[in-house]
Amino acid sequence: MSLPPSGEIPQGAIRFNTDSQRLEFYAQDQWWVLSSDTPNLGRGVDSTPGVRGIVAAGGESPFHDDISYYNIATCGNSVDFGLYDGDRFCGGSAASRTRGIFAGAASPTRVNIIEKITISSTGNSTDFGTLQEKKGQLAGMSSETRGVFAGGSRSPDPLSTKLEYITIASDANALDFGSIGTGTEQSAGTQSPTRGIFAGGIQPGAVQQISFITLATLGDSQDFGDLINSGNMLGCGAGNATRGVFMGGESQTNLIQYITISTLGNATNFGDLTDGRNDVATGSSPTRAVCIGGLTPSSTQIMDYITISTTGNATDFGTSNKVFRTSFGLSNGHGGL
Repeated sequence: MSLPPSGEIPQGAIRFNTDSQRLEFYAQDQWWVLSSDTPNLGRGVDSTPGVRGIVAAGGESPFHDDISYYNIATCGNSVDFGLYDGDRFCGGSAASRTRGIFAGAASPTRVNIIEKITISSTGNSTDFGTLQEKKGQLAGMSSETRGVFAGGSRSPDPLSTKLEYITIASDANALDFGSIGTGTEQSAGTQSPTRGIFAGGIQPGAVQQISFITLATLGDSQDFGDLINSGNMLGCGAGNATRGVFMGGESQTNLIQYITISTLGNATNFGDLTDGRNDVATGSSPTRAVCIGGLTPSSTQIMDYITISTTGNATDFGTSNKVFRTSFGLSNGHGGL
């Protein structure tokens, strides 16, 4: 690879390390190992290995407790995984390559419950610990080791300003990470291996602000830039290690917008969803982001996807086996891993 005239290595550059025999990418002023582990976690009908996406709970009143999964590498419908502990909606998600985490929710009262699943298996969620606050409509971000949850609705109390974190491999209660400054709910979360990003939300009016944290440290969030429009997002962030994408949102828009996570700046137009909607769930691999369900204004079982490294409109992926709206969404191949 030729370097720029200044000698600086461009963000997102990829190299093959002949010492370690591994692919690496450049971000945050250092080289990181590029994961290529894609175990076959698809459905029984799949022949292509791929990252597994998970979507859970939500729906529409009466809410349901179903968990479903799908293979992000292969277009098709989601299938049953198991059951989540309660008929709840609007929680925050995090994941490592092995574990999925569901934190908080409304039911309709707010809860501080944290539940876990083993992504490579099927079965019901089990207890992990508790958040410091009872809240729903919070944003989730994670690396391979740590999950962080930002803000949330504590109705009837004021919106939360807390950042809380867990160590994903260890069952325990959440600990204090820092503050987001202004209480916010309904933000969208995404991540790289180093940065957690949350965007949009309500404070109580819809806002455009994008904020970031450094996942490996503790501290308050900092300003990153702005969304194209004010974003009552409800959990529709996804992406890979280089790029974060935000799909749908306020006023049932079909807008997809993206950022380069290693830099600061405003979001850029990516393309359009197949149908405008909010209250969606998402899952992503290093190459694809999938948008599931939502409100169009009626509840929908649409699944569509984009190729993260390009720009353009979403393409049909399949149909969810349940109505997933204001649901948990995660995967074992997102940008933080």
